[in-house]
Amino acid sequence: MSDFILKSCLQEQKKYFEMNAPFSYEFRRQELQRLHDVILGASDQIALALQKDLGKSSLESYMTETSFLLSEIKHALAHLREWMRPKRVRSSFLHFPSKAMIYPRAYGQVLIIAPWNYPIQLALSPLVGALAAGNVAVVRPSEVAPYSSEIVCKLLSDNFDPRLVVAAAGDVSVAKALLSFAFDYIFFTGSTAIGKEVYKAAAEHLTPVTLELGGKSPLFVDADVDIKVCARRIAWGKWMNAGQTCVAPDYLLVDRKVYDPLVTALTTEIKNFYGENPLYSNNYGRIVNTRHFDRLLPMLSSKVVYGGEHKREERYIAPTLLALQLDDFSHHPAMSEEIFGPILPILAYDKLPSALQLLKSPACSHPLAAYIFSSNKSYIQKIREQVNFGGGCINDTIVHLSIPSLPFGGVGASGIGSYHGEKSFSTFTHYQSLLARGTVPDIPLRYPPYSKLKESILRRLL
Repeated sequence: MSDFILKSCLQEQKKYFEMNAPFSYEFRRQELQRLHDVILGASDQIALALQKDLGKSSLESYMTETSFLLSEIKHALAHLREWMRPKRVRSSFLHFPSKAMIYPRAYGQVLIIAPWNYPIQLALSPLVGALAAGNVAVVRPSEVAPYSSEIVCKLLSDNFDPRLVVAAAGDVSVAKALLSFAFDYIFFTGSTAIGKEVYKAAAEHLTPVTLELGGKSPLFVDADVDIKVCARRIAWGKWMNAGQTCVAPDYLLVDRKVYDPLVTALTTEIKNFYGENPLYSNNYGRIVNTRHFDRLLPMLSSKVVYGGEHKREERYIAPTLLALQLDDFSHHPAMSEEIFGPILPILAYDKLPSALQLLKSPACSHPLAAYIFSSNKSYIQKIREQVNFGGGCINDTIVHLSIPSLPFGGVGASGIGSYHGEKSFSTFTHYQSLLARGTVPDIPLRYPPYSKLKESILRRLL
């Protein structure tokens, strides 16, 4: 798409919104239902695209992308009328008679920039909120997952009026061209580094943003856990999508009393999930491209206790366990950046405060997620209160994302803003405040000339 065509398309979309907004409840519901039916009807095509891009199994594709979206849309359809309803709030006696109202109002034209790791879900899930809130939207899928990008573009172009929803595929030049346009809202999911560039571009137009970023998400394991269940849930959350999940456990901090049993149990669960050689498993994915494969390779240079096998031509890295010490926290290659791959460092601690102290270092930014495996309320409370993270689970991994009523988002370097469920609606909504006053009576207390009596009365009232 040339810059001229792209600019013309964006201008037509903006005009369409200005002429037709606000979109009615019936119209929004119709478009959300359309999106639901389109996704459901294309589930096989979606699975095939994800298999080609990331080596995902059809069940994993359905579970983490298709069904996730269907559930999100159903939730929005069930609550849309309630979300759209104006809300009356309490006014002040000084403004009697009056009525204070809050009106949900669409921002207008929004840009959604999606990443490659869950390329269908993360392109279309924000779109649910954008449509529910009554916006028009431009969706920019990631070129790093080309087959998924193609299916997103086809589904949207074949089924939606481009003045309402349009897909803008292409390389980095397309993204830069989009960011030069004055959108009313930008929703970005991706790396912290690119998120900063999006934030800078948005600032040029004073455009509000949501940034869904990443970070090194820790997982704490107490001594009192059920080792088998703990290992199974960690393995599921870590090696889904070959570890290319923004909220995957990035490293484990494990009580030394259960360190060896947990390593053994994780090894067992990897074999249970993917067999003795995951290279031949239909349930184990691939690294998205060779650039990311090469980025991960130095992390395998030392401390491997299980796995580590790799084949560059197949973009394959086996599920891998690294045995690290707390002293490795600051200098091992796997601890210097978000891993975003199938490599799991495991660090033993003797006392919880020593593990928590690591996360308080200036170099340790706020993670997108954190996980706690324990039945000890005091242990859980200490971590929850002392680690500033976006969201997470107790005695599980990743599944907090699947609850529409739980807002999902980061804090600090892991993101700005949140979405899912009602929070998606509010993210793409400007809440317009309006005070409507009557003209009788018009109490003169606030008007000059002021007197001691007026001041005395107002001081009692205010």
